[in-house]
Amino acid sequence: MMVRTDPFRELERLMFGAGAGRVRQASVRPAAIPMDAFRKGDEFVVTFDLPGVSPESIDVNVERNVLTVKAERPAAKDEQVRWQVAERPTGTFTRRVFLGETLDRDGIQASYDAGVLTLRVPVVEKAQSRRIAVTAGAPAQVEA
Repeated sequence: MMVRTDPFRELERLMFGAGAGRVRQASVRPAAIPMDAFRKGDEFVVTFDLPGVSPESIDVNVERNVLTVKAERPAAKDEQVRWQVAERPTGTFTRRVFLGETLDRDGIQASYDAGVLTLRVPVVEKAQSRRIAVTAGAPAQVEA
């Protein structure tokens, strides 16, 4: 199971979110990478929105129980352009996800399609739910 995500995400969104219609200044950091996470069968699926990012610029790393996704979308550089509105964030994006002990960090698979990075994290077999048989009749004897 996933434990938690980056605790500063909302603070970053408030402080460094989209420019609300103004021209972005070069010193403003991009917002955190939006993500969804859900369990499907025997795996956790985590998706990250990374539109306009080259697959070669995506770095996925796991150290202990922290999964880090880092990607870069460079700013368009054309000195003859005079920007009127620039709301699309550019720069380096980073998102950290803390993985629970029930997830197999060695079995993570990653794919990137249509601007969405999808990570599939298998649930450790011993952590998967299992059905316990219930027998009818007298209770088992407990030895002292």
